[in-house]
Order: sequence, then C-alpha cells, then structure tokens
Amino acid sequence: MLNSPKLTARQQQILDLIQAAIARTGAPPTRAENATELGFKSANAAEEHLQALARKGVIELVSGTSRGIRLRSDAVRSINAARGTQYSLPIPGLSQLVLPLVGRVAAGSPILAQEHVDQSYCVEDSLFQHKPDYLLKVRGMSMRDAGIMDGDLLAVKIAHEARNGQIIVARLGDDVTVKRLRRTAHAIELLPENPDYPVIVVAPGEAFAIEGLAVGLIRNTMLM
Repeated sequence: MLNSPKLTARQQQILDLIQAAIARTGAPPTRAENATELGFKSANAAEEHLQALARKGVIELVSGTSRGIRLRSDAVRSINAARGTQYSLPIPGLSQLVLPLVGRVAAGSPILAQEHVDQSYCVEDSLFQHKPDYLLKVRGMSMRDAGIMDGDLLAVKIAHEARNGQIIVARLGDDVTVKRLRRTAHAIELLPENPDYPVIVVAPGEAFAIEGLAVGLIRNTMLM
C-alpha cells in the first residue's frame, strides 16, 4: 500500500466533503459549496486547502470549471484505509474526470471562458488514452467520415502545436472549427472528412491558431 499522505484536520474535512458529494451525486462540490459547507467566509479560503490537497497528490484540479476536482484514487484509498473510512470501494467517481462542455465560442475570446461553458460532465477517464481538458459540442457534419457527427461531444486536450494528419480544434478568424491538419510547403490546409465540404486553405497573414487536439469522442446518448 502507498504511504498515506498526511493531511491537516481541515484538509481531511474537505476531502471527506468531496468524497461524500461524489458518492451522493456523481460530481464533486463547487468551490462555493465547499466554502459554505465548512463555514469559510469566501471560496478563496477553500481554494487554498484544495491547492494544498493537490500538492499532496490527493486531488487534481481541473481548470475552467467550478467543479474541476478529480480525486487521485491511490492516495484517497490509502487515506481511507488508514482511517477505516466506511466508503465502499471503489468510491463512485474516483476514476472520473470532470470536464466542462463548451458550446458556442464568441469571436476572439478564450474557448474556456466561463460564458462558453454550458455545463460539466463526469466521465470515465478510461475512455481516453490521453486525458482531455474539455468537451466541445460538434456542429455540422464536415467530419462525418471520421465518425464525428453533429451533436457529438469531442474530447479535446489543450495544445498549440499539432502534426500533419491530426484532428485539431482550430481558431480561424472569428470561427472555431474541427478539422484534420495538413501543412504543405506553401500553406496550412484544414481538411474535412466529408466530400460535401471544401478544404479550408489558411491564407498568409490570416488569423489562425491551434487550440487543441481531439483525443476522444462521446456520443450524446452515452451521457443520458
């Protein structure tokens, strides 16, 4: 068994609250809920304890969502076993990611800006070989032949570089699009996976940025 991380009484309270919320609802509490439950005057005070738990390897904090807390299963199981905690193991949610779902993105603003986040989902991390940072709702059928359909949730890992052939989330002017990347000696091309859609050629000097890499896909019916 791994050595159990040493927690302060307050850190243990917060960990217990997180575990209880996940066991009850399938999702961790928000920062504000942590603060209210434990009598902190502000969410910032709770955040300091969460950061301490993250440094001790007990949780992982996911940016961009108010419920961005992921339990680190080995450390939590070790703590619970040492204390004789009566949670059934495995605790629901120990192997889950809490990912923000991004809807429409306003021109020129960061993808993970709070106003773009429709809601958050708890999903099994075993679904992904590479851990995603957020889910992006797919609009349209331009990537149909890659199995990416309108309404699907694309799991995206934040990245600003990509290799030829990778499916990326790209910002092109005022739009955010999902396409396959191809760089040539003279141009950057964004390739659809549907012959009904044209190849997008990025003109020299045109505003273009890679926002992330596709690392998985969730069909909406999987979350119902």
